[in-house]
Amino acid sequence: MTAEATQSAAPGPPATPQAADGGRPLRIALLTYKGNPYCGGQGVYVRHLSRELAGLGHTVEVIGAQPYPVLDRDAHPGRVIFTPLPSLDLYRQPDPFRTPSRGEYRDWIDGLEVATMWTGGFPEPLTFSLRARRHLAARRGEFDVIHDNQTLGYGLLDRARIGAPLVTTIHHPITVDRQLDLDAATTRSRRASVRRWYGFTRMQKRVARRLPAVLTVSGSSRQEIVDHLGVPEDRIHVVHIGADTRRFAPDPAVAEVPGRIVTTSSADVPLKGLVHLVEALAKLRTQYPEAHLVVVGKRTEDGPVAAALERHSLEGAVRFVKGISDTELAGLVRSAQIACVPSLYEGFSLPAAEAMATGTALVATTGGAIPEVAGTDGETCLAVPPGDAEALAAALGRLLDPATGPELRRRLGRAGRERVLSRFTWEQAARGTVAQYRRAIERQTGAVRTA
Repeated sequence: MTAEATQSAAPGPPATPQAADGGRPLRIALLTYKGNPYCGGQGVYVRHLSRELAGLGHTVEVIGAQPYPVLDRDAHPGRVIFTPLPSLDLYRQPDPFRTPSRGEYRDWIDGLEVATMWTGGFPEPLTFSLRARRHLAARRGEFDVIHDNQTLGYGLLDRARIGAPLVTTIHHPITVDRQLDLDAATTRSRRASVRRWYGFTRMQKRVARRLPAVLTVSGSSRQEIVDHLGVPEDRIHVVHIGADTRRFAPDPAVAEVPGRIVTTSSADVPLKGLVHLVEALAKLRTQYPEAHLVVVGKRTEDGPVAAALERHSLEGAVRFVKGISDTELAGLVRSAQIACVPSLYEGFSLPAAEAMATGTALVATTGGAIPEVAGTDGETCLAVPPGDAEALAAALGRLLDPATGPELRRRLGRAGRERVLSRFTWEQAARGTVAQYRRAIERQTGAVRTA
């Protein structure tokens, strides 16, 4: 080989690695003050978003408190990291609202957490933000961007200490939950208790107005953030989330269970509308006695749902399951003839997207962003007004009708999956989120240059 050939073949400097979106790989701190993947959407969001961000070539360090998130760290080894930032875990089962022993206290933040609980408030958004500020200040320079998953605590406004640009996801304003709980409170003492519990929403409103960049999951949530929190519209960017379309997919080998209806309800609260579905089931069973309900969520021993079950003698027709894996959930939804989202309000509705991804026919209310996800009535779902048990029963009955129901279920199921594949996948969510990270980095870099 000639000297010239040797010289031309010699390796040059290593190429700058690129992420799948075309830019340099980012080091991302993803904060979540509550990461339970089996109760509410925040843990689901963290799990799937971190995996897909890593799949694009970025490194994601999830920093979270109890209940700790379950992460898909094996999917992209070394790119999804978990760092615990423990609270006192005052609401853990089976001992919620516990008083810690003296030896558990570590610092003044722990004292603040307990004192807030003792006065009937919910301290975790504030105390997690304070711990996160301290943690990030000690690691200043290690991250390109910090992504807060709806903590909205005062500690995260200290940009000088946390260093990297901040992007915040608001799934929907918790003030919506507060108002629905107040509307459902029947006594003065109960209303006072609701106000104390939701006292943290005043902080979240103040913090939200000072954030440079807010992500949200739907156009409906975007408008709620403007109306309820007073965030300027030009700071809010919609990045739809989605379903895990590989796991939540049709499987012809899974037989439908006649009369089975599946719903997800993380708690017996007015927002979820489960009591209206129970009332609808009672009406439905007069014509379709095989109709039964499987609720993915924890059963409560008192409250409106328990009262409705007793009033209509539905104990044998409603079953609750909790703590199941995504694979088990997908199998359960496939086995149902109908999936139902009875919520009075949703900022996005992952249960709707996941049900549609499996090809299961969907009945859903028009609360909040659900129509944005579920689509047009009669085309991709059957839509009903929120809080209307009669309308729910009628829609469910259409799908259980032995003459016309099977074809209607097939048509809705096919159209629903096509809608999810085209609009609501986690890879699309990750790409949209990275675009907002890069905008935040450019904004901060530009501000530094002009300072």
